[in-house]
Amino acid sequence: MAVLSDVHANLEALEAVAADLDRQRVEKIMFLGDVIGYGADPNACVKLIARLCDIRLMGNHDYVGLGLESPQYFNVMAQQSILWTQKELDRKATELMSDFTLEAEFLNYYFVHATPENPLEWNYLLTPEDAVRNFAAFAQDFCFVGHSHLPAVFCLRPDGCLTMVRETSFHAETDCRYIINVGSVGQPRDGDARAAYVILDTETRSITHYRVAY
Repeated sequence: MAVLSDVHANLEALEAVAADLDRQRVEKIMFLGDVIGYGADPNACVKLIARLCDIRLMGNHDYVGLGLESPQYFNVMAQQSILWTQKELDRKATELMSDFTLEAEFLNYYFVHATPENPLEWNYLLTPEDAVRNFAAFAQDFCFVGHSHLPAVFCLRPDGCLTMVRETSFHAETDCRYIINVGSVGQPRDGDARAAYVILDTETRSITHYRVAY
């Protein structure tokens, strides 16, 4: 199962990830939101995500792009970009995005763009304190998020101890719970310009962060 997020209308990055996923032969692809905003190809990206992904979530840029919320809390660049994007979106892309959801569940996995605690407040999950608060907001063993564009893994142990997993590839322990930020396909913010996504092997519980040049 592959999980990706924050394409931000970067078609070249998305196509590179799609090609990599084809080579990986994953059985399911989950998208955590923000298909539009910033980049130049919103329509093509929306249509490709709709075709590729089994779960398609809505991020804050998607939500504002559809006119469901004001862009007033966006920075100036994001505001200018989303106003341009609203004019560029064609009818088909708008219809497809309207079917995206705010959160989703599949087996023992929970998916949301920003935080399970308050999906519509678009808060960032960055610190151990953020993680502790959000572990209480979902019941599954795994929660996948995006939004910050920063790959990260928080692990909650049975004794209540919280740790961060630093390895880019690891096996999830059966008695632990995890919050996994999958990073960004189209606009990484961790100093590595390559597109980011995650693959989870649901049988072995191995989790790997991948980077793809484009």
